Amino acid sequence: MKADAVVNVVNLTKKYGDVTVLDGLNLRVERGKTVALLGPNGAGKTTTVEIIRGLVPRNAGSVEVFGENPTNNSNPLWQARIGMTLQAQRDHAKWRVMEFLNWIRASYEGIRDCRDVSELIDSFDLGKHAYKTISTLSGGLRRRLDLAAALATSPDLLILDEPTSGLDPTAKRAVHDIVADEVDAGMALLLTTHDLSEADRLADAILILNEGRVAAEGSPESLRLRVETQAEVMWASNGSRYVHATPEPEPFLRELMQDPSVSDLEVRRTSLEDAYLGLVEGAQNSALTRMSEPTPEPPTTRNSPKEGDQ
Repeated sequence: MKADAVVNVVNLTKKYGDVTVLDGLNLRVERGKTVALLGPNGAGKTTTVEIIRGLVPRNAGSVEVFGENPTNNSNPLWQARIGMTLQAQRDHAKWRVMEFLNWIRASYEGIRDCRDVSELIDSFDLGKHAYKTISTLSGGLRRRLDLAAALATSPDLLILDEPTSGLDPTAKRAVHDIVADEVDAGMALLLTTHDLSEADRLADAILILNEGRVAAEGSPESLRLRVETQAEVMWASNGSRYVHATPEPEPFLRELMQDPSVSDLEVRRTSLEDAYLGLVEGAQNSALTRMSEPTPEPPTTRNSPKEGDQ
């Protein structure tokens, strides 16, 4: 395992009874990088992060986090290096916000250089709610507390499962800024989300899962290019609006910009949402094609002629 590899997953398989949830998944998360898992409901995203965190056993394959097997790993030094949004406040509903964060800090005292609780409360705008019981918080405030708790130990790996679900746009942007700063400082981030704009903003690499398999992977830009066939160039000239579709917009733009009457120039390229929908649909169609193909009949075996039959 290379020094910068925080998470290394090879040929991961997970089954629940006869149902295969993950089928040969490969995944790598490096220090200072963000990997986002996208996919429809039931694709295997949450199961993947639960296995990586050591909460769920795997059936086959190799999983290493900081070079160790996460399954049943009770090493407190290893545990302290990982933060994850587990919605732990549900198990501490009667606790106050400040009390809960102080408890996390005390649990790792002497093991990890934890963050100052007051700093966490300020960062996630929880100051007015610091002495409220967790059970009285709204869904958005609980989500903010989740994130504050996940960052309490200054983790080297942060695992976020739908981190900004239920947050308003202002709170969502604040969370993105905090997380991006942590990644810039060297933390590794593994993210699952249905928010494609979130993945586009934060991720260095994206894995699109479909039915437990990787349907596509790459940077946001490379995924867009895989499905992009044409870009749309839009502009105004002499009071009229125009649209031109072209597979190579740059030469057309250079020519267009020489016309002084051109204004409101805009280029629309394939979005991450377009790429996601196209790649998932393609994977699903491929799966349906495989299922509909008839099973070939075995070749007929012909007996060699016996002596005397010739």
